[in-house]
Amino acid sequence: MNYQLPNGKVVYLSIDEYLSLTDEDIQYLIACDYGDVITNPFSGSAVDTKKKPEEIEPREFLDDSDDEDFPNLDINLSDLS
Repeated sequence: MNYQLPNGKVVYLSIDEYLSLTDEDIQYLIACDYGDVITNPFSGSAVDTKKKPEEIEPREFLDDSDDEDFPNLDINLSDLS
């Protein structure tokens, strides 16, 4: 995931790294001038893609001719208790 530092630069962190990130780690990254300046906040996201998604043809439903008739079941509620 992309994480924006307070100085505006962006670093890539895994979820585990983000969850274990401390204030000292953030100060160290800022002091080292680590990270990239991103001009497009949507870079690498689904919004950034220019191509249209492929159209999916609807599937044909199964024919009703395949259905088998199930025998009628007689269930008494008294039998269940």
